[in-house]
Amino acid sequence: MNTVRVGLRCDAGPQRGVGHLVRCLALAEELLSRGVAVALFGTVADVDWAARQLAARGIPLHPGPDTPAGLVEAARRHALDAFVLDSYELDPAGAGALRAAGVLTLAVVDGDTRGQDADLYLDQNFGTDLVVPAGRLLAGSEYALLRDAVLAARPATARPATEVDRPTVLAFFGGTDAAGAAPLLTEILLSTGRPLDLTVIAGRPETADRLASLTTGPGQTLLPVPPTDRLPALIAAADLVVSAAGTSTWELCCLGAPSALVCVVDNQRESYHRVVAAELAAGLGELPTLAATGLARNVAAHTLDGLLRSGSRRAALSARAWAAVDGRGRRRVADAMCRVLSDGHEELERAY
Repeated sequence: MNTVRVGLRCDAGPQRGVGHLVRCLALAEELLSRGVAVALFGTVADVDWAARQLAARGIPLHPGPDTPAGLVEAARRHALDAFVLDSYELDPAGAGALRAAGVLTLAVVDGDTRGQDADLYLDQNFGTDLVVPAGRLLAGSEYALLRDAVLAARPATARPATEVDRPTVLAFFGGTDAAGAAPLLTEILLSTGRPLDLTVIAGRPETADRLASLTTGPGQTLLPVPPTDRLPALIAAADLVVSAAGTSTWELCCLGAPSALVCVVDNQRESYHRVVAAELAAGLGELPTLAATGLARNVAAHTLDGLLRSGSRRAALSARAWAAVDGRGRRRVADAMCRVLSDGHEELERAY
């Protein structure tokens, strides 16, 4: 039996962030565990953490074609059976071109197909209402793509209510914090005046410099750290996590982390509001509004103050989040891909 070959088309960088890459890596880990050959097609530039993730898994990196013809040519040259497209920037016609060339195409989307004609669509956002042809949609947090490191750190149960005098808080805003959210949210956390031990992931050196200039209050400590492979362990150890409402939301839920989210960019807005409405995490608002108005910052500080004070509030968030994401999403996605590939092979055999 020939080895199945799958290509992953995504990019990562200081401005793009690493969210697309992280979820593709999670699917890659599942496929690799099944004996599938995986290669990444795209740009991974100036993000050392991301490059290390690829190298650690032995996943080769090839230039990322941007045109439909380029995608088809890459699929043929590398004898790919399937292509996973995870990008907001690719020509939407690429998915249809790959399908026409007989390559299974999985489009990873966030509430908008952008007109792509794929064999399968994956929208892992909570409560998504995406409309696509019947039988092609993998929808909701039950399909969340999570890495081995996250799954290994998932607790057997949600967290119990624990009262602590000085909570441990972790703040991070994507792999590179492209929107520069860390300093502002750190200021808001410190403005609560609550004793806390705060660790902030500084995606870039200039962010670390700004964090180092902030003044802590009585009983408060602030530790900026660079992006780290230990993030799941840091999440598991924190009493409260403050994060952007992106791909990491599903990691936080899987780990049962009591969390407060910030909507950092427009494409997070719909999922952010659904997650907050379902009380899987507390909502702190949208970053531009927080940056512009003192009232919004005061409201966010009040929300954080309540979470820092109350172990029962944190435990309630943990219970709902932990139950919403069971960690088996990537297995379900890989199963769906295998089914489509199997059906395609059977049709080919019948044709001959």
